[in-house]
Amino acid sequence: MNRPVVAGVDGSPASLLAAEHAARAAVLRSRPLHLVHGYLHPLGYGVPLNPYDVGLPAPTEEAQKMLETTAADLEGRCPGLTVEVRQVAGGPGATLVEESRRAELVVVGSRGLGGFAGLLLGSVGTQVAAHAHCPVLVVRPAEEPIPVAGPVLVGVDGSESAELAVGYAADEATRRGDGLVLVHVQPPDGDGPADGATLTPDADSAELLATAEAAVRGSHPGLAVEARVLRAPKAEQALVEASADAALVVVGSRGRGGFAGLLLGSVSQALVHHARCPVLVARPYGHAR
Repeated sequence: MNRPVVAGVDGSPASLLAAEHAARAAVLRSRPLHLVHGYLHPLGYGVPLNPYDVGLPAPTEEAQKMLETTAADLEGRCPGLTVEVRQVAGGPGATLVEESRRAELVVVGSRGLGGFAGLLLGSVGTQVAAHAHCPVLVVRPAEEPIPVAGPVLVGVDGSESAELAVGYAADEATRRGDGLVLVHVQPPDGDGPADGATLTPDADSAELLATAEAAVRGSHPGLAVEARVLRAPKAEQALVEASADAALVVVGSRGRGGFAGLLLGSVSQALVHHARCPVLVARPYGHAR
């Protein structure tokens, strides 16, 4: 299956920036790009003016023109890129989750309007990041251009979800020609260095990082890999700060230890809301239906 890269587009500046990221991701993966506009109420149903009109509203010419203009612009700037556009009768979160069943990657902006109102600041973004059937790229910050320099950063905590994230991060670093930085966060102790500082790992941290590094070097020979231990009271604090020097940060959809509750708690929320570079949520691929 030639799974496409999918981006939700509503005409807002943030969604158009997300479409640019999606186009780049599609080119790097040699995949087609699908631009999707969900045109129903965010809760997933139509709001007819006539109470006796229970039919679904129709796609609009204005939205179709927006989609086609965006597609033409991206195809003009990305030689070889194939773009398909569609309007979908569905709420924004449900639409993207359903599209993810057949997607290589779903890309969402950190702001939105219209069919994608509040994307990544409320229920829609949480729904996509927590329930998508493929990886989700969250384009952050909304006002910043696409990062062109810096390594791919990934959190390591020994969980199965983090192992998946490390694999995705290594793939992405290889595609981009960038280095990979493996990060594990240790809690502070009374005599340790300041928060966020790099330090010598304890035995458990050293073993976690060595295992992850060996796996990456075995599957991605030639990739530049750095292992780093940071000290901070909370994993999200260290990752958000470290993301300032990265082109991409990759996180798993579950975790343990320093990354407990990832995508359901504070770590995930902190990254998708406050990371200083785009965030790839390493969700596993589901089965298309």
